[in-house]
Amino acid sequence: MTANTATLSTAARSGLSRLHALLFVQTIVIILGSINRLGSFTLGYVAPNEFLRWVDFHNALTLPLISLSAFYLLKKLLEANPPGIALRTLDTRHLTLNLAFILGVYLLGASYGTHEVTNYLSFRFCREDAATDLCRIVIFNDDEFSHWVFFTGFVMVNAALMFMQVLFPHHSPITNNDRALLVFNAVFIALGIFANLAFEVIGLDLYVVALLAAIAVYLLWRRGAQPLLIYYSVAYVLGLIATFAYKTLA
Repeated sequence: MTANTATLSTAARSGLSRLHALLFVQTIVIILGSINRLGSFTLGYVAPNEFLRWVDFHNALTLPLISLSAFYLLKKLLEANPPGIALRTLDTRHLTLNLAFILGVYLLGASYGTHEVTNYLSFRFCREDAATDLCRIVIFNDDEFSHWVFFTGFVMVNAALMFMQVLFPHHSPITNNDRALLVFNAVFIALGIFANLAFEVIGLDLYVVALLAAIAVYLLWRRGAQPLLIYYSVAYVLGLIATFAYKTLA
């Protein structure tokens, strides 16, 4: 057996061990999911306002995020040839950013599912009497919980993309036409930010936009004029400036 063959065999064995471990994670998720659904100790409420029980919270967020993480790593493992090489050679930063992006996408989907259903229920049944326990819980899930989940996913997806741009920089020159197109598209994002912040009571969304703006500007300063960094910097900073100017004048 040559040294190269021995190395590949060792990598394949290591890959199979990782495969077993990732499948074991799914087994644990199934066991925890069963305990979560059938046990009585998860029937308590997450918060004093009783917006969700722990069983619902874990089924909606905790367990799916663990399962999705294992599924994604399993996908990367299977893409390797032989199995195991990819996870050993892939930059840890790259793998982490990919995982953050995938989990952020899940959180965005979960937030939309929560928000749109409860928004409909709130509009249909709670416009005249919002003081009932049912409407109070529906409105909290609509206006608070779904927004927290959304903004968490939103930050994860967009921050992951910015750091991915740093990890895989654009090397060819950025022309004036390129800059104009980046700014053109960024202005529409800025207008969307302005529309959402300027005409409503500002809450968590302001801090989320400010955080992403700070990340974009910092990376632009440290790493130079990369396409996505230009785009995000213009979009978020311009959106914040427009909102601040409107709020001040109004």
